[in-house]
Order: sequence, then structure tokens, then C-alpha cells
Amino acid sequence: MNRLFKLQFLGPLALFAAVLSAELAARALQYDPSSELFWFLNLKVFGIFQRSYAALSYFVPIDGFQFFGIALPIFALACVGLIAKSRLPFTVATHLSVAYAIFVVLCWKTGVPELEHASLQTIVVPTGIGLYVTATILGSCILSFAITHLLYFLAVGREIGALIRVASRFLRTYTQASTSPLA
Repeated sequence: MNRLFKLQFLGPLALFAAVLSAELAARALQYDPSSELFWFLNLKVFGIFQRSYAALSYFVPIDGFQFFGIALPIFALACVGLIAKSRLPFTVATHLSVAYAIFVVLCWKTGVPELEHASLQTIVVPTGIGLYVTATILGSCILSFAITHLLYFLAVGREIGALIRVASRFLRTYTQASTSPLA
């Protein structure tokens, strides 16, 4: 199996691991609300998921929906694609993972009040370790997305090459048959 094919798994895996870790940190904070470590994890490391949780809770008021309703199905679809060596599940998983990663980043941006100064808008990104988590998730999802498209372009190129070879053989046969003295 192609290494690029396996590398598509990176985006859904990173998204799954980050959402799972955020969910576990939130659950741990419920059981030990005085823990500084759990507060740090929830506010600084996985703070980006708090705003996306708030945005999603308007539409789906299910606790843990980011994990059970979004990240787990995307990861399961990527696992099916890896096990079955099929492009379609990988394609769907990588597209959904990059869409959700962009949604998380947009939720982070919209959750912060914006100030405008002389037509310049502020760009709010998480700082510190939250920035690293966001960059890792978004970067790996975009990389998987790009690899998926690259593999499709390569497959289309092979199909076009095969079609050109068949057409050229047909044309050679047709031109030889029409120029032969027996015709």
C-alpha cells in the first residue's frame, strides 16, 4: 500500500486524539474541580473546543457530541478506509475532518469580541499551547485533505494515460488498415 495512502489517516487521527483528550480533560475536571492541572488542560490546552462545544450545543444539546457525534464517526470512517484500502471512505473522512477543524477555528475567532481600528480587523488566535494544538489539528487535517486530492489527481492521470494509449493503438490500427493495399 502506498505511503501517501496511509498518510491520509493522519488528519482524522489527530482530530480524534485531540477531541478525545479534550473530552477526557473535561470529564476529569468534573470529578476533581480543584485540580490545577485539569483547569490548565481545559482552559489553555483544549480551550478551542469549549467555544465549538458552545456553538454546537445550540443545535445538538447532547453532552459529548463533539466526540461521539463528530470525531468518532470521522475516525471510524478513516479506519474503514485504511482496513478496506478504499479511497472513498478516506476521501469522506479527510473532507469532514478538515471541515470540522475549520469550524473549530472559526468558533474560536467568533467567540472573541472584535475591535476595529482604522479598517484593520484583529485576528484572534489562541496563544501558547492552545496555538500548537490548533495548528497541529488544522495542519494535519489540511495535509490529509491535500494528499487525498493528490492521490485522486494521480489516479485520474493514470486513467487518462491508459485512455490515450488505447486511442493511439486504435488509431494506428485504423490508419494501417486504411492504407494497406488490401483495403
